[in-house]
Amino acid sequence: MKTKIGLLYGGKSAEHKVSMQTAMAVIKALDLEKFDIYPIYITEEGQWIKGPQLTGPVENVKELEFKKEDPQANAPLAPSVFQADASEKQEPLDVIFPLLHGPNGEDGTVQGLLELLNLPYVGNGVLASAAGMDKVIMKNIFAQAGLSQVNYVWFIRSEWEKAKEQAYEKVEKELGYPCFVKPANLGSSVGINKATNRSELEAAFQEAFQFDRKIIIEEGVTAREIEIGVLGNDEPECSVAGEIVPKKEFYDYKAKYEDGDTALIIPADLTEEEYAKLKEMAIKAFKALDCSGLVRADFFLTKDGKLYINEVNTMPGFTPFSMFPLLWKHSGIEYPELIERLVKLAKERHAEKQNIKHTL
Repeated sequence: MKTKIGLLYGGKSAEHKVSMQTAMAVIKALDLEKFDIYPIYITEEGQWIKGPQLTGPVENVKELEFKKEDPQANAPLAPSVFQADASEKQEPLDVIFPLLHGPNGEDGTVQGLLELLNLPYVGNGVLASAAGMDKVIMKNIFAQAGLSQVNYVWFIRSEWEKAKEQAYEKVEKELGYPCFVKPANLGSSVGINKATNRSELEAAFQEAFQFDRKIIIEEGVTAREIEIGVLGNDEPECSVAGEIVPKKEFYDYKAKYEDGDTALIIPADLTEEEYAKLKEMAIKAFKALDCSGLVRADFFLTKDGKLYINEVNTMPGFTPFSMFPLLWKHSGIEYPELIERLVKLAKERHAEKQNIKHTL
């Protein structure tokens, strides 16, 4: 019996193109002997369009960009989007795989819709997705959990607009230079800039606020960038660790998705103690956010051995250059098997939720 899987991709987000690449990679890896694949495309304007069932490989992302006038277009909340076309009964899909990055997809909004429809879905739930998307909330939770982090401050746009000088002075007083300015609710290094002086700081604020109403500024540290994959539900396990060695000053959007020449060292050269600490902190972060399915946890490791958690990504990319699947490949789990594991975890979590009592 094949599993009817709905791939949800695209999205009204600055990371729309990243999501398309992820969808392509997943489709190529899915075994058509095990899965019936149903594409659900969300345009950059936010329109949901269910495409026909895929019966063979897709060679270009353009094949996944269905047109607005497509007669199969559905309203965002229409449950029929998540139904298979194979039978007259319009049976619901067995599992949904949200391949969405950034706001309106990775932030708990889509997860909330799937919860309302009581559909199994891959990845993190509403709370973990929302908290993991907002870097400020995430870091506050990590602080409460006792996880070591670099210093940070944050601002909302209206606050900054009323007192720009005070905002810059606060950054200089509490963090100093260099520092990194980031949109609070975006991933894939979109809108991130390094500031080494006041003029660069002002420009970084301006750009970051183009992508979000809230921004976070983090203290710059000289450190290695180490990442690790976490897989599971209540009993998560970790992959080997990997190290990112960007040719540019930091691992930006272009290095992640376009150049493909950033060095990814897997496994990272770590001592047994460093790797043990890394796993301990990654699982602690996973549980602090009440994560499920998958997470990529990112860390800084300084020369004197200090380990800081930077952030977790609750929907890491699955592109050919992505760290998460590579980490698990080096841990003995090939890409197709990794996807099947995630689908199984989604079904297990959904089945457990059905035991929750909803009546008095």
